Amino acid sequence: MTSPRILVVDDEAHLRELLEIALVKMGLDVDSAENLTVARARLAQHDYALILTDMRLPDGLGIELVREVTCGEKVIPIAVITAYGSADNAVMALKAGAFDYLSKPVALDQLRLMVQSALRIGKPAEQNRPQPDARVRGGPGLRLIGQSAAMQELRTQIVRLARSMAPVAITGESGSGKELAARDIHALSPRADKPFVAVNCGAIPEALMEAEFFGYRKGAFTGAADDRDGFFQAANGGTLMLDEVADLPLAMQVKLLRAIQERRVRKVGATAEEAVDVRLISATHQNLSECVESGRFRQDLYYRLNVIELKLPPLRERLDDISLLVAAILGRLSVFAPQAEQASLTPAALEALRAYAFPGNVRELENILERALAFANDGLIEVADLGLKGVAGARPAEASMFDDGEIDALAGVGAPIASAAMTASETAVAGAGMQRAGLELPPSLPDYLDDIERDVIRQALARTHFNRTKAADLLGISFRQLRYRMQRLSIHEQD
Repeated sequence: MTSPRILVVDDEAHLRELLEIALVKMGLDVDSAENLTVARARLAQHDYALILTDMRLPDGLGIELVREVTCGEKVIPIAVITAYGSADNAVMALKAGAFDYLSKPVALDQLRLMVQSALRIGKPAEQNRPQPDARVRGGPGLRLIGQSAAMQELRTQIVRLARSMAPVAITGESGSGKELAARDIHALSPRADKPFVAVNCGAIPEALMEAEFFGYRKGAFTGAADDRDGFFQAANGGTLMLDEVADLPLAMQVKLLRAIQERRVRKVGATAEEAVDVRLISATHQNLSECVESGRFRQDLYYRLNVIELKLPPLRERLDDISLLVAAILGRLSVFAPQAEQASLTPAALEALRAYAFPGNVRELENILERALAFANDGLIEVADLGLKGVAGARPAEASMFDDGEIDALAGVGAPIASAAMTASETAVAGAGMQRAGLELPPSLPDYLDDIERDVIRQALARTHFNRTKAADLLGISFRQLRYRMQRLSIHEQD
């Protein structure tokens, strides 16, 4: 069996020699080229498992070679070597299709990790690796499902992204399947046999963020009884998903940026850094570019995370997939509710779902079907069992307005905020009530209550000069609860 062949393209003889020695010690065959002309000649003569190229060459730029290789018929991972601190060049190369990058001076441990990851691309996919259109009918969750044009295009993008190490920013509305897309990218990548770690950045207390992300040493702080790895160490060799990344505080954004650039992290209480090999996928339902403009998100971190953007379509733009989604969700629910296995929807119920706007997307569809199962007779789900408030544009059930984990965080909040709100801004509430006194019944109770809550929160924010911590104390709720309510009610500082 022949060893994989690597092509090294660099005009610095000593660096070529260093890379050749390191690669030969890994049992690989190595060819070298000092410029683009020689590299192109080598490519015409041999097949390569990986190409390493410098960005600056005597007769052109390495990114030219990146574009030629990625546009060619052969699937060859190509990585670039950038000068120290040239983050912009690395991002530009990744956008052009580079598999990965190394910074000078080249760290041999990072070189070995990158080469091992690149070589896995050429290996046949494992039989148990899920395909892009796989339907998982049980287990912890569903993979992206659908045969609409939007979903077929999305799966094509996921397959392409799976072959790269470039950071991916997944955008889409809440409940549209951002984590499932990230899991599909990981499952189809050379890192499929390594860990996939998903982190909800909005659910971690700010004081614990550094320890949670980077780990800590025993005795680093009160309660640190043992050494502990962080998310980066847990995902080493695999994929780390930063869900709701827009919720990261600015101080943590600085530390995360350094970890991404250096590919090294230092545990809290440690003096030395340790190398980590992690592919980053970020996700948010917010508009990150607007967060950058408002100063809530660092521009340099935005460019590092948003190398490639993957936008998920909302469910209302792919209603043709409803029947497939219903079948898959009922199949998953059958693990916990045996009656779901034989359950079915009447044609009228299916049409009602196709006419609904689904503000909560697929997560809302899951909630609707789970609720409908409880009311269905003999497993036959009627229109009335769905509990829909109308057709397109109708408001979903309140639970579907929240992301995973938010329901627990907000449990029991309604009464405290109502009572605290009355004491904090009775005048505002009374005024709002007087304005609505002419109505015997509100046309929409949820909208009516939201308007009152929005008025109360704005009054509290105005009193505290938009200090959200003080406003939360004034209302008798936690800072996190106030933040989620502000997001749900679209309350912004400029309001």
